[in-house]
Amino acid sequence: MAEKDFYADTLEAPDTPFDISLRPPMFEEFMGQDRVRERLQLLVEAAKKRDDVLHHILLNGPPGLGKTTLAYIIGNAMGVEVKTTSGPMIEKAGDLAGLLTNMSRGGILFIDEIHRLQPAIEEYLYPAMEDFKLDIVIDQGPSARSVRLNLAKFTLIGATTRSGAISAPLRSRFGMNCRLDYYAADDLQRVVERSAGIVGVEIDADGAAEIARRSRGTPRIANNLLRWVRDFAQVRAQGKVTAPVAADALAMLDIDADGFDEMDKRLVEAIIHKFDGGPVGVNSLAVAIGEEPGTLEEVHEPYLIMQGYLKRTPQGRVAMPKAYAKLGLKPSVRVQNELF
Repeated sequence: MAEKDFYADTLEAPDTPFDISLRPPMFEEFMGQDRVRERLQLLVEAAKKRDDVLHHILLNGPPGLGKTTLAYIIGNAMGVEVKTTSGPMIEKAGDLAGLLTNMSRGGILFIDEIHRLQPAIEEYLYPAMEDFKLDIVIDQGPSARSVRLNLAKFTLIGATTRSGAISAPLRSRFGMNCRLDYYAADDLQRVVERSAGIVGVEIDADGAAEIARRSRGTPRIANNLLRWVRDFAQVRAQGKVTAPVAADALAMLDIDADGFDEMDKRLVEAIIHKFDGGPVGVNSLAVAIGEEPGTLEEVHEPYLIMQGYLKRTPQGRVAMPKAYAKLGLKPSVRVQNELF
């Protein structure tokens, strides 16, 4: 794995046994996202008191923040089975029918990347979500006929990294829409300490804090960095993770104190040096640094924008004063006049 692609590979890779073993099984063990967690807990408690089925729930936010984990926690709290699929995997109505007809009452169907459902599949999903009925068209032409299937009352939990790409009719059918935001460093430190305890890594508070502040506000990244630091410590530090050990381990991955990897630095440098601070379109920027536009938009830019290094404008991406300071530079007179 190339060092410059660490964050892209971490966020886009499927779950590994290491990841799955670290998933908190209950709300009480889920760190961060306090408001979302509180709302979901209340929803679950109310449904259990009524002996009812949960409303459909939409979880949206950047990758790696715990959407899938929350779906399984909700299933555990309700005491029901969670069936998992993803938008691109449902290619025809028969695939959807096979999933829904096998759902038991109160069961949860979790669809990851739900914004990638085909429009025709969405149309089949609407009556299933509202009336718990599924109308399937059999055969074609003059012999075509519609068959209505009655479904058990179920809960659909959708997860998406691109809420704006979900059609309005589909979004309106979810009873609860929860936005997950990047984690604060303190919450991430608790995530790292919990994960270290599970996998048997000896780590002090400063070591956990060092990993947390370089994890870009993302638990998945924090857990993957912990795995790397664990290996580094076992080989070079007698197995104990302290702040200096964590810093040396992450420096070996070219991840600096601000959580920048090599691709982040190249992105900021390209905007400042090649495009005079911007504005520059994402396609031109992608060509300049040799990366896919989608990876820049979904993996690298959100963190840089959140931290104040970049700004998106109608004309393109613009480097902010913080980006110049990161490189030890001063904005040009033109940039200063535009930014200040």
